[in-house]
Amino acid sequence: MTDGDACSVCDALARARAGDTAAFAALVRQHQRAVYSLALRMLSDRHKAEDLAQEVFIRLHRKLATVQSDTHLRFWLRQVTSRLAIDRLRREPRHELVPITEDLPLASEPAPGDPLLQRQLRVLIAQLPPAARAVVLLRYQEDLDPTEIARTLEMPINTVKSHLKRSLEQLRERITGAADATASGRDATPL
Repeated sequence: MTDGDACSVCDALARARAGDTAAFAALVRQHQRAVYSLALRMLSDRHKAEDLAQEVFIRLHRKLATVQSDTHLRFWLRQVTSRLAIDRLRREPRHELVPITEDLPLASEPAPGDPLLQRQLRVLIAQLPPAARAVVLLRYQEDLDPTEIARTLEMPINTVKSHLKRSLEQLRERITGAADATASGRDATPL
């Protein structure tokens, strides 16, 4: 972001606080992809992610006077999105999650790689408990360091590190187990 971009964001934030609806709409447009992307990865459902993103921006409109800068705004949006998603996941009854099948433009697109592995990772991440899922997504999708994640989710840094370690071990085991099952299945299948 250039200095000019930063100034325009600060200007839009100040105008939105003063009641300028066009400036608030500009802030929403600027941040909607990031909010929707995090919500979609957390909830694994387009409609729920859209509803959650809308709720986040409604809350932002109500709390706009407390937002101090663009950096604070990004932090605030991640924090509220994560918390609301965790709350929704906790309220929902446990059921089998359907993986995201559409290739939607997200805030941080993964580097080109194995699309089957990426799809499998999305499914496995969706199976993590809500808090662990939020930690993993904030770390690897939003590229936050553990200290920033701890601040965003208001949890101790050691809890964040524990969630990361356990989640990565769990993902590694499941991917390795699936690969082993596939390989042994291929060997046993007659041609």
